[in-house]
Amino acid sequence: MNEMNEDYLWDRSGPPDPEIEGLERTLAPLRYRHRAEFMARAPRRHSRWWAAAAAVVLAALGLSRFAAPQAPSTAWQVTGVEGGARLGQKSAAPAMQVRSGETLRTAADALVSLEANNVGRMDVGPDSVMRAATDRKMLLERGRLHAFIWAPPREFVVDTPGARAIDLGCEYDLNVDASGNGVIQVSLGWVAFQYEDHESFIPAGAQCFTHRIGGPGIPFYEDAPERFRDALGHFEHGDNGALPGILAAARPRDGLTLWHLLTRAPIAERGRVFDRFAELVHPPAEVTRQAILRKDARAIDRCWDALGLENATWWRGWERRWSE
Repeated sequence: MNEMNEDYLWDRSGPPDPEIEGLERTLAPLRYRHRAEFMARAPRRHSRWWAAAAAVVLAALGLSRFAAPQAPSTAWQVTGVEGGARLGQKSAAPAMQVRSGETLRTAADALVSLEANNVGRMDVGPDSVMRAATDRKMLLERGRLHAFIWAPPREFVVDTPGARAIDLGCEYDLNVDASGNGVIQVSLGWVAFQYEDHESFIPAGAQCFTHRIGGPGIPFYEDAPERFRDALGHFEHGDNGALPGILAAARPRDGLTLWHLLTRAPIAERGRVFDRFAELVHPPAEVTRQAILRKDARAIDRCWDALGLENATWWRGWERRWSE
């Protein structure tokens, strides 16, 4: 062996010894490293893994904190299902609770029954789409609904594309077609159809159409003469020339329809409608033709009272509450 250069071993000065250089190369992986140097040269895969894990945990905490709460349950519960139907994202089944915002969709062969203890019962027919808003408010986008409501008057409403059906203590059938037009048939009590400044009052035994554009139509009794109903249908579709046919075919019972026409007929025809109404119904003498022509609210209320249905103060009171 060559004589070892001690200066090189001490402070690495002087010429290197070949054998020492070889030993240094062999032991290089085991030499001491400063922590900063070690961290700078250490593989990154472990730090990347921990960073990813931390990100996942933080994201989960953030989602749990800011995720929207589950929609509250309404008072309505499914009590029966025939055929195929879905409530929200699940197949409808008895005992399911209806949540606010959930949509009920029924198949072509379906019938779904719902009940709310303090509100009433509903049967939703085939090919229907109905969404729950609250205990006291539903939206029937299309389809068939039979409702029997025992909640206090005015507290339960069903919105349709063409009008709002306001329950006044009643039982009724409501149908809405794919275009948003509909018809309501009342079998017990009263229903008010309302849309903006148009209102129709439908008693038991009467029905009323509603239109997606234009809102509620003019109520008529189901036993009205066919020519009366035909003429009324033409009038509702914009044919003012059908008005004489309505007036000629009207019976005293059809004063309900004529009363609505007092505010719906063109102003040039309003006096004519009142004259026929007066022949059939006999309003109080205080009601004058001139008052009707200017749509005096008190005179129109007195005409309603003459129908012998409900006093105007009754439904006017509910009307004020609807607008709250």
